[in-house]
Amino acid sequence: MLLRTIIWFAYFWLYLLLTLPVSGYITYLEKKNPEKASKFVAHFVKNWARRLIKLAGGEITVIGEENLPKDTAYMVAANHQGYFDIPIMLSMVGDVRGFVAKKELEHLICVRLWMRHLHCLFVDRGSPRAGAQTIINGSKMLKEGHSLTIFPEGTRSKGAPVKPFKAGAFRIAAQVGKPIVPVTIDGSYKLLEANPHAFINAAKVKVTIHKPIETKGMTREQAHTLPEQVRQIIINDLNK
Repeated sequence: MLLRTIIWFAYFWLYLLLTLPVSGYITYLEKKNPEKASKFVAHFVKNWARRLIKLAGGEITVIGEENLPKDTAYMVAANHQGYFDIPIMLSMVGDVRGFVAKKELEHLICVRLWMRHLHCLFVDRGSPRAGAQTIINGSKMLKEGHSLTIFPEGTRSKGAPVKPFKAGAFRIAAQVGKPIVPVTIDGSYKLLEANPHAFINAAKVKVTIHKPIETKGMTREQAHTLPEQVRQIIINDLNK
């Protein structure tokens, strides 16, 4: 486990550092040809995330890929068991999407650059005004065709029961009538969080993509129940 962990972290950080010039090229490309830039970023990031999972010894089984909408932007809402949920989502669940992430990640310059290329949103959880602005920005992104992934628990459960879902992120999709796709992640914490001394260990992970929930035409009362509706879909799947 120790050797695997050393190799994984060395690859993670060296790759980010060595690809800084690539990030600069993408910034240039985004101004000249945004569509080409998006395709380049998606290909680049998906391959990187797949290698991260392979180096960790992750064996990922994905069920229900046919449930991902193909003709519109959408929001994926998944439970959050561990750090490996992010590379799993980037590489194994449909097209590459941006994340709604905590603002603290902006301090990691190498990570921040690539997250911006992915159209991620950074949330300041201590500022209600910033949270409201995130909903506005996220709704605009969905309307422009950029799908998003959220982890509405707000933190990793590390294999414990699914925590309550925060409501704010669901308003992003509801405001513009875009579908929400519940996704169950089962076992990702076994790759890291369940292991002593934070060592990475091989593990099997099951990912289930559920049928999308349409938000177009929803009443305010229906939108209010979305967080718990999605949470129960995920909990029921985990309890099978």
